[in-house]
Amino acid sequence: MGRKVGSLVLLITVALSVPTWASPGSISGKVKNARGVPQMGAMVEVISLSAKKVFTVFTDDTGYYLVDGLGTGAYDVKVSATSFLPTLRENVTLRSGTSLVINLTLNTLTDAIRLLPAKQGAQEDDDWKWTLRSSANRPILRIANGQPVIVANGKNDRPLKASVAFVAGNDGTAFNGSGDMSTKVNLERSLFQTGLLSFNGDLGYGQGATVFRTSYTHDMPNGSRPELAVTLRRFAASPTLAVHDAALEAMTVRAADNMQLGNFIDLHGGSEFQAVQFMGRVNAYNPFGWADIHLSPNTVVEYQYATSVPSMRLLKGFDSAPADMTESGPRMTLVNGQSELERAHHQEISYSHRHGKVSIQAAYFRDSISNTALTGVGEMNGEFANILPDAYSGTFAYNGGSLDTHGLRFVVQRQLPNGMTATVDYAFGGVLDLNDNVTRMEDVRSHIDERYQHSVAGKLTGALPHSKTQWIASYKWTSGSGLTPVDLFNSGPGQTDSYLNVFIRQPVPGTNFLPAKMEALVDVRNLLAQGYHPVVGSDGQTVYLVQAARSIRGGVAFVF
Repeated sequence: MGRKVGSLVLLITVALSVPTWASPGSISGKVKNARGVPQMGAMVEVISLSAKKVFTVFTDDTGYYLVDGLGTGAYDVKVSATSFLPTLRENVTLRSGTSLVINLTLNTLTDAIRLLPAKQGAQEDDDWKWTLRSSANRPILRIANGQPVIVANGKNDRPLKASVAFVAGNDGTAFNGSGDMSTKVNLERSLFQTGLLSFNGDLGYGQGATVFRTSYTHDMPNGSRPELAVTLRRFAASPTLAVHDAALEAMTVRAADNMQLGNFIDLHGGSEFQAVQFMGRVNAYNPFGWADIHLSPNTVVEYQYATSVPSMRLLKGFDSAPADMTESGPRMTLVNGQSELERAHHQEISYSHRHGKVSIQAAYFRDSISNTALTGVGEMNGEFANILPDAYSGTFAYNGGSLDTHGLRFVVQRQLPNGMTATVDYAFGGVLDLNDNVTRMEDVRSHIDERYQHSVAGKLTGALPHSKTQWIASYKWTSGSGLTPVDLFNSGPGQTDSYLNVFIRQPVPGTNFLPAKMEALVDVRNLLAQGYHPVVGSDGQTVYLVQAARSIRGGVAFVF
């Protein structure tokens, strides 16, 4: 009897094992250069991380390759060809009986701008990272075993990507009150392997704002990447302005493109058209652009022109900004009951150089801003001819007049052991500041002056290898109490918000029933509530004029 039971168990075990043996997987795809031309004869290596085996094939005249008969597990896919840097796709998971399509792009050295080290282990001491140009669309260059390797960004590999995030927080003088909540939705659909259609939504609850954005980008054979985007915003009317039915509605149409000249000049340009309906209609046309000249693989000279303050939230890997008027355009104020848009012109020329683990940047900039939109915190219940309250965040905007200034910036960045990066940013330039003897809100605009101040910012970034926690901690000191920061248009590696800020992004272990990656995040700005200027409103209540409102935001994101 025991033999029969043992034989039955053995037969069941073998039967359950046969589908695994009989269901091999495959990895296939196409190999092209940066201009979209198929590459024949490129060597493709599929490296099994568990079995330590290498499967080698070559692409045909259409750039196609196929590696079949693969078992389950994790693989690296590497492609090499003459005159190109190798391209590496890391940690690809292959399940039983599945077929993965991985398209790879071969790049030359001049195609790579972002430089990152290959991850050799958690205790790597000589890791370094340097970004010449912040751009999510560029390939990544790593140094592996002393040789350069392009790591593909894989933006269009999956035909459909989606994420949903639930974010809540509070702005103001304290972390209390009703706060705000919103749901962020992001969908990306790959079209014909060369196009990307995106949809973003930010839905606020209650009296919250609503923001919708849709965009389409297309990779052209000549290496350019045109983009067309349309953004619709609607901000809830403040109860105090209900007599005007003063909901703010705005539409922004953005068109941009980039191109390369002679493999050492990168050009990027475009424009935005804004139409705003709020107690009348206001339109604005905002061109922008920059040109990068690569003097060597380690040296770049850049000219930049901008007409709006850049948003750096996405560089953290997640946009935790609220859908209110404190950080979302259009930047609008009221002057004698008439709506006015902030209009700006920023020009900058910079020199960036990397030497080993240290990178430096020196820049000269000139700014000219009219109808500068400044921020205050508190409830305004009096005269609103020159105050634009935001019912969503508990803040308000007011007109600071004009700012015409120039200045300098110096940045030093160094890669530290254990994956940490330290950055120091020094800037000197003009700000809008308030005279110390002003105590009433109605006197503020006539007592705002332009003054030159110094600022020093320190920033530490890192990731914990075991928990994969990503974190950013920064502090920005200013020599005076300005209403605007020094170097308002800074988009360099040393850019940070004013005063003390902390950002944490933590992956959460998934479960079998939830087919998505889960992340938790916390974003704290101006933790110590510095830079608050108290003034008395027309209703006798105290409000605060701030350079950056203290806020804490947190949430959970699901990535499918």
